[in-house]
Amino acid sequence: MNEPTIQDVPAKLPPETAPVAVAAPARPVHHAHHVIFPGPLETATSLMSVIVIALFVLTFIMQPFRIPSESMERTLLVGDFLLVNKTIYGPDQHWSWVLPYKQVSRGDIVVFHFPLDPTDHVVKRVAGLPGDRLHLERGQLYINGAPISEPYAVFEDASRDAFRDQFPAPLYTDPGVDTHWWMQMRKEVHDGELVVPAGSYFVLGDNRDHSRDSRYWGFVPLQNIVGRPFVIYFSLRRPSTTQPQQDDKLGHDKVQANNAVSFARWDRMFRVVR
Repeated sequence: MNEPTIQDVPAKLPPETAPVAVAAPARPVHHAHHVIFPGPLETATSLMSVIVIALFVLTFIMQPFRIPSESMERTLLVGDFLLVNKTIYGPDQHWSWVLPYKQVSRGDIVVFHFPLDPTDHVVKRVAGLPGDRLHLERGQLYINGAPISEPYAVFEDASRDAFRDQFPAPLYTDPGVDTHWWMQMRKEVHDGELVVPAGSYFVLGDNRDHSRDSRYWGFVPLQNIVGRPFVIYFSLRRPSTTQPQQDDKLGHDKVQANNAVSFARWDRMFRVVR
């Protein structure tokens, strides 16, 4: 009787069961990266482009200024650095449909060439527009017979000044008044009010008791206005001669450590000017 046997695996597989050769994955080709440094000509060209753009911006668009005096406290402090928009008051002519020009408005803070010395720049707030009739009574500003609300105005001096607070004064009482302005002012006063002529503006400092402004030297012509400050981008801590010291306490060990960060008013950085 024949028993079933286990068959040996054939030495050669049939074609349909033969193993298929699989190609090995190709190794990725590594490309060498080369850093190409610009040559002297390319560097000089890029540098000149930056300089030209910066000069264009500083000449036609905006300009930095620093506040040196207390005449605009508390709005602007000594040591504030401003960026001034030089295009906001551009002539409303050919480019008015492209650039957002606007008219000078009452209450605007403006930077302008000082009428008595055009090489100097001064910052004040516009109080009177062309055609306005204005006067001050005990420091209160009146325009066309109506009192003007000025929440930004600061009055620090308790004493009264006949010329400063009762403007226009009938008498020449302050030696700080420009003599040419005094002669012109007498011609522009009607019924106790100063009339602002066409093309000119009357400006005042926010720190009314410590500001040499239009009361002392006259009107600001429109062509003297440079622009309007729009942001405080930095502020150095500088003492004010018109404000009392905030703290009379003796110093201690922490003072030296605090000096490293207290040289600037960090809370005023990037503050919008209003």
